[in-house]
Amino acid sequence: MPGSATSATEVTNISQHGFWMLVDGAEVFLPFEAFPWFKQATVEAILRVERPTPGHLHWPELDVDLSVDSIEHPERYPLQSKL
Repeated sequence: MPGSATSATEVTNISQHGFWMLVDGAEVFLPFEAFPWFKQATVEAILRVERPTPGHLHWPELDVDLSVDSIEHPERYPLQSKL
């Protein structure tokens, strides 16, 4: 009997500049400059990422939702937050 599925999304490192995640086996970087909602967040809140649907990431404690595409291809999404 196979075990339960594990998340294909994991925060792997957090620095003063942003954080790295594994998403479907690929590593992506979310710089705080481009994603300011995370800059003042606790480590626990950043680590608590959910994947409600493929291509969609959700941080419930921060009320932040991002598409994986916007992280992988920021040039397609020229509007950025000015927090």
